[in-house]
Amino acid sequence: MEDLPTQIRAKMEAAGLSSAAVGAFLYQYRKLARNEAGLIPENSISPVGNLPFIDDESVWGEQSNLATQTVLLKLNGGLGTGMGLEKAKSLLRVRDEFTFLDIIARQCLHLRSAVAPQLRLLFMNSFSTSSDTAAALASYPGLGDPKQLELMQNKVPKIDVKTLEPAEWPQNRSLEWCPPGHGDLYTALLGSGLLERLLNEGKKYLFVSNSDNLGATLDLRLLDFFASSAAPFLMEVTSRTAADRKGGHLARKNADQRLLLREFAQCPEKDVASFQNIARHRYFNTNNLWIRLDALHAVLECSDGLLPLPLIRNEKTIDPRDKSTPKVYQLETAMGAAIECFDDARAIEVQRSRFAPVKTTADLLAVRSDAYELDSEFKLVLRPERNGVPPVVKLSDHYKLVDEFEPLIARGVPSLARCHSLTVEGKMVFEPGVEIVGEVKFVAPGEDTKTVAAGTYQNREVAL
Repeated sequence: MEDLPTQIRAKMEAAGLSSAAVGAFLYQYRKLARNEAGLIPENSISPVGNLPFIDDESVWGEQSNLATQTVLLKLNGGLGTGMGLEKAKSLLRVRDEFTFLDIIARQCLHLRSAVAPQLRLLFMNSFSTSSDTAAALASYPGLGDPKQLELMQNKVPKIDVKTLEPAEWPQNRSLEWCPPGHGDLYTALLGSGLLERLLNEGKKYLFVSNSDNLGATLDLRLLDFFASSAAPFLMEVTSRTAADRKGGHLARKNADQRLLLREFAQCPEKDVASFQNIARHRYFNTNNLWIRLDALHAVLECSDGLLPLPLIRNEKTIDPRDKSTPKVYQLETAMGAAIECFDDARAIEVQRSRFAPVKTTADLLAVRSDAYELDSEFKLVLRPERNGVPPVVKLSDHYKLVDEFEPLIARGVPSLARCHSLTVEGKMVFEPGVEIVGEVKFVAPGEDTKTVAAGTYQNREVAL
C-alpha cells in the first residue's frame, strides 16, 4: 500500500494544485503525523517592550513613488457562514448601499487618482467567493479585468482523525477539501507565479489586510515607515485589553530574539495565567501586514519554496452540518506567524481604529450607525468626538444571523454617536429617530416583537 504522504500528493496533484501547495501541505501533515503539539512555553519567550507608535512618527520622503511600488491585497475567501451568509462576506451591505467590496474599490480608485495611478489591488479569493467577487467587481471597470485582480487561495485535503488518511466522502466530494487558512498567502503567491510577475512589474511592497476590516486603509505614514526601516516584514499591532485576554499575542523568542505570535492553542495549560496577563504581553496582531516582496522571494528560495509556519490543527466533522459524520483534521496556518521567518522583522503600534473587523451582526450595527462616517476618500472612520473609541454593541442570539438582524434596523439605525454601550435583549424594532446616549439596555420579554419609539435614551434600562 502506498505511504500516506504519497496518497496525499497524488490526490492534490489530481486536483490541479501547484507543487508549492503540495509541498506546504505535506510539511504540515508530517508534523501532524509526528503528533507535534506546537506548544510555546512561557519560559521560552520574553515579552515585547515598547514599540514605535505610528502617531509619534513623522512622515518621510516621496510617498507617491512608494505607493506606485505597492500592492494592496485583501483577504477575501470568507463566506460569513457564522452570520448566515452563503456568498462572499465582502458583498454584505455595510454602509448605506455600499458593501465592503464597494468601499475597498472606491478607496483604491481614489488613491489611484490622488497618489499613484499604478497602485495595484488584489483579492485573495477562495473557490467559494471567486465568482461572486468577479461579478461585483465588473461594476468597477476602472480597476481592470476582475480576473487580473484575483489570487486564488489553495484547497487542501481533510485528514481522517482515526487513520490520518486523506478523508473520503463519496456522497459529496467537495466536503473532502477545506481552506488552508490565510497562511496560504505565501504559497499561493509563489505557486501561481504572481510573486514573480509582481517583482517583474517593479512592485516592492505588499500591504495585506482582511476585506472585512475597513479600518485597514493604505496609510502613507506606515508605508513610509516600512520603506525607511528596510525591514522585510512589518506587523501592525495594538494594545491588548481585558477583552483580548484569549487572543494571540506578540512575543520574542529567547533562543534567537526573533518576534513570534503565540495563539491560545499554542499555550501550555500551566502558562495560561501568563498568556492572559495583558500587562506582561501587551500587543496583539491586527492582521494588517507589510511585506517586502523581494525579501519574501529570497526566504522562499532559501526554504525550498515554503515558509515553516506553525501548524494549526482543527478537529471537525467532515460534513460541518452533520455532527454524526466522521471526524477530520483541518490543517491550517496563519499568515501573521510568518513574522518569525524573517530576520529583522518589525512591529509597530497603531491606533485600535485600524482593527475594526465586522465579525458579528453587533459589529455591523455599529459601523452602520452614525458613530462612524464615510469620508471623501471612502475611509470608514469613527467620528472625531469619539476619540478612537467605538461603541460597544451586544445583541441577543436572536440576531446572530443577518436575515434575523435586518428587521431590527429596517425602519432606522439608532444614533450611536454618543453611545458607550447598547444592549438588545428580545425581539424588537427601532423606529426612526432613536438616539442612544451613554449605557442603555433594551429588554423585550416574550415572543411578540416590540417597538423602540423615537426619542433619546440615556444611561437606563428600558423594559418594552
